[in-house]
Amino acid sequence: MSFPKYPAYKPSGIPWLGDVPEHWEMKRLKRACLIFPSNVDKKSYDGEKSVLLCNYTDVYYNENIISGMNFMSATATDEQIKKFTLRAGDTIITKDSETSDDIAIAAYVPNDIPGVICGYHLSMVRPQGETYGPFIKCFFDSKIAKAQFEVAANGLTRVGLSQYAIDNVHCPYPPKNEQSAIAAFLTRETSKIDALVAEQQKLIALLKEKRQAVISHAVTKGLDPSVPMKDSGVEWLGEVPAHWDVRPVKHIADIGNGATPNRDRTDYWTDGDYPWLSSTVVNQDIVREADEFVTQLALAECHLPKISPPAVLIGITGQGKTRGMAATLAFETTINQHIAFLKPKAEQVLIAFLRRYFDMAYEWMRFESDGGGSTKGAITCDQLANMRMPYPLSAEQKSICDFLDQETIKFDALVTEAQSAIALLQERRTALISAAVTGKMDVRHLA
Repeated sequence: MSFPKYPAYKPSGIPWLGDVPEHWEMKRLKRACLIFPSNVDKKSYDGEKSVLLCNYTDVYYNENIISGMNFMSATATDEQIKKFTLRAGDTIITKDSETSDDIAIAAYVPNDIPGVICGYHLSMVRPQGETYGPFIKCFFDSKIAKAQFEVAANGLTRVGLSQYAIDNVHCPYPPKNEQSAIAAFLTRETSKIDALVAEQQKLIALLKEKRQAVISHAVTKGLDPSVPMKDSGVEWLGEVPAHWDVRPVKHIADIGNGATPNRDRTDYWTDGDYPWLSSTVVNQDIVREADEFVTQLALAECHLPKISPPAVLIGITGQGKTRGMAATLAFETTINQHIAFLKPKAEQVLIAFLRRYFDMAYEWMRFESDGGGSTKGAITCDQLANMRMPYPLSAEQKSICDFLDQETIKFDALVTEAQSAIALLQERRTALISAAVTGKMDVRHLA
């Protein structure tokens, strides 16, 4: 779809921005809005008033901040409450994060929210004079804003925006009625794009669910629907083919985990030549290389296991998705304490079948490790060892794995296609916002 341009343009005075509509201004953001970073942290203090806190994740994961969201409880002084209570028209932005692409993420406040105040690591951007709040939110979503903030961000292990950097960002500034028209147009058009993205995300979820169901059925029921079945003796496995065994994993594979050598010991890390893996590697299907290396001294003194393929790696700790995820190891390495390894004890156990079993068992492991007690949020090696797994003969294991390789490739291709569609839609969304807020297209009569 093509959009009309403005009848006349002028140089913006900003080389990387180019021309803007002739009747527009260029302003530093501080000339259009009041900008103030919050100093309200998550802790509660005696003598302060109870409030609800709009925090970093509320802004990061939402386009709008509205009443009724799951805000956390905190306390604040009278002065903080007066200054940082959310008002209609405010835009709240993230002002620091671990990477520069996560700063200046914006959420809009469409209505006053009494009792809810802006929390630490965020800044409030409040429109003044002829500035229209929703237009400012659109500006923060544009490429020109993101590029300026990325350049202005400073820091090493954590990057942030200073008050000066936010105050002095260059903002194209049309008359207020045009700001309103642009915001209305973008609200309508981005809502359409967001709906298409949501459809693709729903499709991805359904494809992944179907993929998991196909794996689970093949690993527990086999490929021949006519064979007699028997009770596995394991509630979550249900029935398995009558001619299969069901064995504890410890009878089939050796199991263990690793450790993290003392980071302060340079003789454990400097000039290290032996691969060492952290738990993030289980996000991969096949682990082929390491990013970190330890010395032979660390390997010996820290009793790190040397693991060679064939082996399966499993994330065993953490609240993120990696706990319970499995990956196939393709080279010799050692691991940290947040990963377990499983090595088949005999050739009759195919590594591909062992891996598919743990792919199937992901949700069960998550459920079990979310229980109470000291192991909450963790899977122990003992738990892995005592899990009972269906065990067909190796020829049938191979048939199942060959079938699943063919089927999962189809699902993965469809997921990749949907992810590509999402990426294109999001690129179009950003481009549309950028073109509108910089005046590269005239949407005054399209709102």
